[in-house]
This record gives sequence, structure tokens and C-alpha cells, in this order.
Amino acid sequence: MKSPIFAAALLLATPIAAQVAAPAPVTAAPVAAERGDAEQAVYEAGEIVKAADDAFGEASEAVAKVIERVFADMGKPNAYIVGREGSGALVLGLRYGQGELHHKVEGTRTVHWTGPSIGPDVGGDASRTFTLVYNLNDGNDLFRRYPAVEGKAYLIGGVSANYHQRGDVVLVPIRLGAGWRLGANVGYLKYSKEGKVFPF
Repeated sequence: MKSPIFAAALLLATPIAAQVAAPAPVTAAPVAAERGDAEQAVYEAGEIVKAADDAFGEASEAVAKVIERVFADMGKPNAYIVGREGSGALVLGLRYGQGELHHKVEGTRTVHWTGPSIGPDVGGDASRTFTLVYNLNDGNDLFRRYPAVEGKAYLIGGVSANYHQRGDVVLVPIRLGAGWRLGANVGYLKYSKEGKVFPF
């Protein structure tokens, strides 16, 4: 027969052992919430129009129509670039620009870009630019070459927009320029953290 002291010790030890052996509950809710927040980290149309107003002084009806067209094609961007650029061409063209990348999650940073091109293109211009950026989950993924997407371009009331894509990331520069430029070209945009003289 077991002693009363042994029986009492056994009763006290049993809940503790059961508690230690019980597995910790799995909580996946915070991870799911973080993914949901990331998917919703985009700019609304009103935010983009206001930023375009600030970039161009006053967003004209043509700028608003271009933005509306791009939103219809691509939806809401998660970043945009406001800047200025200059370009010139005599068959071989060069484009240099500098601006600020505004990322919905990562904030703001300075970026540079160059854009060599080739084609029956003559002249030069200076432009204010406003670039819509899609699927840029990591800001460092911007710093690559982006070929132009053939057949994806708009020209409305002196405001131009064309599409550049590398992988899932899509850039849509909207330009309102001053100067003389005649012709067409094909090329790419290359983004970098520092300004470069050599455009390739």
C-alpha cells in the first residue's frame, strides 16, 4: 500500500507534467495579417493625381486621362518616381534623368536613370517625368535595365506614356516635355543609385 505522502506527490506532479507535455498553440494569424497589409500597400488614384499635380505644377486634362488609362490597364501602383530628364537624338539617342522614388512601404530615395535608344529619331527635349511603378516589392529591384514594351504607349495632348518591364516590375513613365523631337526609337531605361555618364 502506497503512503499518503507518495499519493499526494503524484497528484501534484500530474498537472505539471501534462502542462509541460502540451504542444504550444500555432498562431498563423499575424503572418496572414502581414501579407494582407503588404498587398494593400498601394497608392490610390487620388494620391497619384495629387502627386502628379505637384510634379507638373498643375495636372492637365491630358495628364489625368493618361493616368486614368494606365490605372485601367495596370491597377494601383505601389511606388512612383517624380523627376526631370533631358534627352537628345540623331539616330542614336541618349536620355539622362534624376528623381525621387516614393515607395508605399520603404519611403523615399534618390534615383538616376539613363536611356540609350536607336531609330529614325532627331532632336532634343527636356521633360518633367512622373513614373508609375508596379510590383516593386523591394526598392533595390529597381536598379536594373527595363526594355520598352512594344506596342504599349500613349500620346494624349502632348503628354506621352510608355511601358517598360523587367520580370514582374513594370514602369510607366509619363512625360510632359519642352523641346523639339521628331521620330521613333526603341531602347531601354537603366536605373541606378548614382548618376552615370556612360549610359549603357
